[in-house]
Amino acid sequence: MAKLKDRAALEEFRKKLQSKNEKRNKKLISLCAGSGCGAYGTTKVHQTLVDELKKQKLEKKVEIKLTGCHGFCEKGPIMVIHPEGIFYPQVKEKNLPQIVEETIKKGELVKSLGYKDPASKKTIALEEDIPFYKLQQRVIFGNNGIIDPTSIDDYIAVGGYTALEKALFDLKPKKIIDEIKAAGLRGRGGGGFPTGIKWETCRRQKGDKYVICNADEGDPGAYMDRSLLEVNPHSVVEGMIIGAIAIVSHEGFVYVRHEYPLAVKNLTVALQKAEKLGLLGKNILGSGFDFTIHISRGGGAFVCGESTALMASLEGNPGRPRAKYVHTVEKGFRQNPSNLNNVETWANVPVIINQGAEWYASIGTERSKGTKIFSLVGKVVNTGLVEVPMGTTLRSIIFDIGGGIPKKKQFKAVQTGGPSGGCIPEQFLDLPVDFDELAKVGSIMGSGVMIVMDQDTCMVDVACYFVDFLKDESCGQCNPCREGLKQMLVILT
Repeated sequence: MAKLKDRAALEEFRKKLQSKNEKRNKKLISLCAGSGCGAYGTTKVHQTLVDELKKQKLEKKVEIKLTGCHGFCEKGPIMVIHPEGIFYPQVKEKNLPQIVEETIKKGELVKSLGYKDPASKKTIALEEDIPFYKLQQRVIFGNNGIIDPTSIDDYIAVGGYTALEKALFDLKPKKIIDEIKAAGLRGRGGGGFPTGIKWETCRRQKGDKYVICNADEGDPGAYMDRSLLEVNPHSVVEGMIIGAIAIVSHEGFVYVRHEYPLAVKNLTVALQKAEKLGLLGKNILGSGFDFTIHISRGGGAFVCGESTALMASLEGNPGRPRAKYVHTVEKGFRQNPSNLNNVETWANVPVIINQGAEWYASIGTERSKGTKIFSLVGKVVNTGLVEVPMGTTLRSIIFDIGGGIPKKKQFKAVQTGGPSGGCIPEQFLDLPVDFDELAKVGSIMGSGVMIVMDQDTCMVDVACYFVDFLKDESCGQCNPCREGLKQMLVILT
């Protein structure tokens, strides 16, 4: 892999990749290999598929691509066959001879193995026609099914690192920040602070500056950030480099949970390949700009999702929060100005630079722009990762995309925002989901977890669970938290 010396070399490399893909006269089988599908047996399905293609002498006519999460997690392992886009859920090893015979050879759906829509009772052949996908707007997750997370070539071929080119050669740092501000991007980690203002404040500070990605993701039921790092780590890397250019930083860190092994593995590969290609490290694309990224594995403490505790842990100290009157953009990691955003926030940055602030700001609501990825779990028919425009109603997410409550039971509540959030009852189902509207009913959007509950869910048990969780995860510095949570749990019990 030769290092790309300048912008022209990257453009030429991209054109070669795209030309190669256009000339490819092969069927493409996209097989989900994210953590969810992997737990359902993707490895065995993949090996059996390889053997079956060899058996039928089709190995040179068919390409298998192991991709990251497709989003419809409960239907794993998921297989999509291109160019038709034929979708097979819950693929089993015994199904593969029939799929190869009917779909790979003839381009026809095996109806008995296709996706059956619970609402219409019809078999739907194409992935794009399935209501779960059709009703989403997949701005960040859109390329999941065609990218091998370990292949930098795949990312570059679909336009990856074009935003970095613009940031290096076409835009001044101030213009980058102006674009992020005009787009209205707010932090996706839970606080919803305007990203552009944070960058602008950090840029004004003196001293060595750091760019940090928060991939700690500790809310029960949340796995959006983990999946993003598993499926498309380069989008996060590219976003971080652009952020570094904007605030003039030369060193970055990704703080990721140790129990996210696949995310760590794919991110490690992405960083290595980006550096070998000259997109990371010294003198990026001959621009004279240097930036390196390190991975730091956290021990899984919930409190380390908080910015100051995260930075304390990053320094090798106990993960304990500090007083908020000193902002991390002024004195953060190693007492230097530090710009911290979460995984999903960084993944939005290349999209904004490529598509423009005006385009991005046209999506969402007046004060909450763009799309948001939600982890839809619990008592709902279609569990998985859902990406929708800000302002989409709870009812649309839970019933139209999620398919409603299993076994025709009654909806009781949806818990949003993790342990710091709240449970939203049926009367607020038509509430638009954004940073401000959820706060009006006593909850928050948080990182984006949605836990759906039905008529059988005991709300006291739910409260007990979250209070017990917080009691165990408390850093113990403050009396109200350390002692108060214990007493709350006693009362609830």
